[in-house]
Amino acid sequence: MILDQFSLDGNVALVTGATRGLGRAMAVALAEAGADVALVGSSSRATETAELVEAAGRRALTLVCDLASASVEELGDLVAQTVAGLGGLDILVNNAGTIRRSPALEHPESDWDDVVQVNQKAVFFLAQAAARVMIEAGEGGRIINTASLLSHQGGINVASYTASKHAVAGLTRAMSNEWAPLGINVNAIVPGYFATDNTAALRADDDRSRAILERIPAGRWGEASDLSGAAVFLASRASAYVHGTLLAVDGGWLAR
Repeated sequence: MILDQFSLDGNVALVTGATRGLGRAMAVALAEAGADVALVGSSSRATETAELVEAAGRRALTLVCDLASASVEELGDLVAQTVAGLGGLDILVNNAGTIRRSPALEHPESDWDDVVQVNQKAVFFLAQAAARVMIEAGEGGRIINTASLLSHQGGINVASYTASKHAVAGLTRAMSNEWAPLGINVNAIVPGYFATDNTAALRADDDRSRAILERIPAGRWGEASDLSGAAVFLASRASAYVHGTLLAVDGGWLAR
């Protein structure tokens, strides 16, 4: 039956940025589909997500890590802790991200480094560590990166964020090219304008918010739950022949 292809029973997922917003919604969706979930966050709020995962009848493992300062070794340790705590790793969701806003003429080096560390370096080296485990286990796996509308566009006052999200798009395709023959599906979700902490400043600006909503064919900001179906699809056997794809969940923004 086709719905069986979406089941994640027996799978283990690792989700970064799982303490709130999009990461929390995706982690809970994976649990509802049957996966045990390791939750990476920099605060005790991961406990709240763990309770939601457990309420879905699945195991949760909370891993506190500040990706803004994590070394390659520490990133690899997140994968090792997941394997040790939950018995394996089948799905990695590279969701954590950060943003800094300032005109390109004034954008400081420190902001550049902070954004690239979380949005680009951590994404690659977590994927690398996860892929090594998946290949060794011999059963393949799924890697889902969180890209952005600014993986396709330039944006305004977000030079480092735009650069990092273009990198996520390129890395998704590059890793897919190398790892598809090894049974690992690497894809990315492209969220549109969602009601999250990252867009709080935009939503608080009446003129900017109105302009954004006028361009979105669906006519509303996305809710975190709008990503649930895409996450489960890309994590499941239903997407077995989907490689290197950037799946937009954007209310039609990119279609305009």
